[in-house]
Amino acid sequence: MTGFVLPSYDGPCLSGVLPAVVASLRGEASLIPIPQARRHVVFMVDGLGWEALSTHRADSTFLAPRLAQATRLTCAVPSTTATSLTSLGCGMAPGGHGVVGYSFRDPDRDEVLNALTWEGGPEDVAGFRCAPTVYEQLRAEGIGSSCVSLARFETSGLQQTGFAGTTFRGVDKESDAETLISLILGELEHSRVVYVYERLLDHDGHAHGVGSWQWLDRLGVVEDLVQAVSEALPSDTALLITGDHGMINVPKHRQIVIEDHPALAGARLVGGEPRLRQLYTDEPQDLAARWRDELGERAEVWLRDDAIDAGWFGKVRDRVRPRIGDVLVAMREDWAVNTTARPKEFGLVGQHGSLTSAEMYVPLFTIGPRR
Repeated sequence: MTGFVLPSYDGPCLSGVLPAVVASLRGEASLIPIPQARRHVVFMVDGLGWEALSTHRADSTFLAPRLAQATRLTCAVPSTTATSLTSLGCGMAPGGHGVVGYSFRDPDRDEVLNALTWEGGPEDVAGFRCAPTVYEQLRAEGIGSSCVSLARFETSGLQQTGFAGTTFRGVDKESDAETLISLILGELEHSRVVYVYERLLDHDGHAHGVGSWQWLDRLGVVEDLVQAVSEALPSDTALLITGDHGMINVPKHRQIVIEDHPALAGARLVGGEPRLRQLYTDEPQDLAARWRDELGERAEVWLRDDAIDAGWFGKVRDRVRPRIGDVLVAMREDWAVNTTARPKEFGLVGQHGSLTSAEMYVPLFTIGPRR
């Protein structure tokens, strides 16, 4: 595991942010330093990685200057949006909440589901869920919470899995600062925790790469948006800004195509994403050995039980275990493993999912309250 970062589920991890917010609301101490405030706004910037922000600090006027005071968190494994957002919302590791990747096997139907889009996912989302959210726990205590996100996400499976218990407020136009601030302020009238989601930095990273002029322009837009929100919040409200994962750029010549390598054949189902493949097979030892021989130093190839024992997924429930790949392939450096079964993956420049520091570390900034 040299060069890889293991998640800090019992320390500074994204999964601990909302439990720390709850502790703050109660006036209690927590593992993650959260300012005590009457209300909290948690602003999630998809794709905001610690290392990318530090590398491009010259192009950051609002967030990078605050890195010295920020808390460096790890995200969960895999370092991907669906897993991270559910880890945040449920306040636990993926082995507990069951969203163990971008795409993974649903053992009840023996099919791979896409947790982000819910393509291939079960209609009975409530039955598929493995854990309540922190928002549901707050609601049971009479404390309101809200989610401000893209309107089309309201009925998604991921929304129901990671954000159940919130009052949803949809935004039709992304990066519309005036509408976003209006919704946040409206929700703060009855909610003590408001979650806000911004996805376009991640979108431009995937399309053009971290450090591209498009990504840098988007970083400036996002920073302007975050700053505007911080200035508009009531004096008794703390703003927390974080990311769900970092990102690295994968050159075309570093894309390994499964179908071009006979030694990589044999998986019954292929899940995950190019930076962390999850392979499902009846012969994991044989498949893992062949992938290790073929990929060499370009990847870490692990059996499921070994990865669980090493702490990749935290404590794993029995019903979650078969969702995790029998063989896990975590890519090193800037390598990726693609499959022709998912042609859209070939167009991704910025990618994530593995355990490199660039993918695993995210910042947590705290601003306010002003009193």
